[in-house]
Amino acid sequence: MVAIRQAVHGDVSAIERIVRAAYSKYVARIGTPPGPMRDDYAARVAEGTVWVAIRDGAPVGLVVLIPQPDHLLLDNVAVDPTFQGAGLGRALLAFAEEWARRGGWRELRLYTHDRMTENIALYRRNGWIETGRGMQDGFARVFFRKEVA
Repeated sequence: MVAIRQAVHGDVSAIERIVRAAYSKYVARIGTPPGPMRDDYAARVAEGTVWVAIRDGAPVGLVVLIPQPDHLLLDNVAVDPTFQGAGLGRALLAFAEEWARRGGWRELRLYTHDRMTENIALYRRNGWIETGRGMQDGFARVFFRKEVA
């Protein structure tokens, strides 16, 4: 059983561990650490923008949701590789959609690196629509949106 709750300061080390584990496989493919590996998760937790998936009392996944004026940005979703394939990523995406609805946002947006083909396929399977591709912050990105109203 998995529960999703807002992250607290005590979760930061687990969040950083999950992000490193989930994204390290992409470093060689991209040639540099992906954006999520560079984020300041202590600051994100303090902002109240991180939620963690808890299993057996410990964080095993996370989602970062950042409010924007006209949408909710799904800035990161990551699952500990030990627990990948068990539906946690889909559960975190569904949580993001529900959070957006409750907050009055009609649209979620996200982006991923164009070499993270597994993520691109996951988003497409879950109803996300590709809206464009381009360079952003030095990364070749694929942009997606999803209406949630």
